[in-house]
Amino acid sequence: QVQLVESGGGLVQPGGSLRLSCVASGSIISMYAMAWYRQAPGKQRELVATIYSLGTTNYADSVKGRFSISRDTVKNTVYLQMNSLKPEDTAAYYCNRVNPRLSWGQGTQVTVSS
Repeated sequence: QVQLVESGGGLVQPGGSLRLSCVASGSIISMYAMAWYRQAPGKQRELVATIYSLGTTNYADSVKGRFSISRDTVKNTVYLQMNSLKPEDTAAYYCNRVNPRLSWGQGTQVTVSS
């Protein structure tokens, strides 16, 4: 089965930026809708951003205008550029295929704090 490996998280001050990467072990990025999700402590996992097979994108209202999802089909990688980060963006971030869902990766932790 295709595996997903997320990276790029870290500790950043409010207003800062990070770019997350998600590498898939198989060539699925161009064929399926892929998405970034996040889960904060004590909260349910939520959808953050989606990139569809034709390249169109969609964002949660909470990140619209600050986050940008993109992909590199040659590298089988999906990115999440996060700008103007806020403390409420603190969470573990995961990527996955929208449908059918794959097994979740280990995620990458993003902490926004001064």
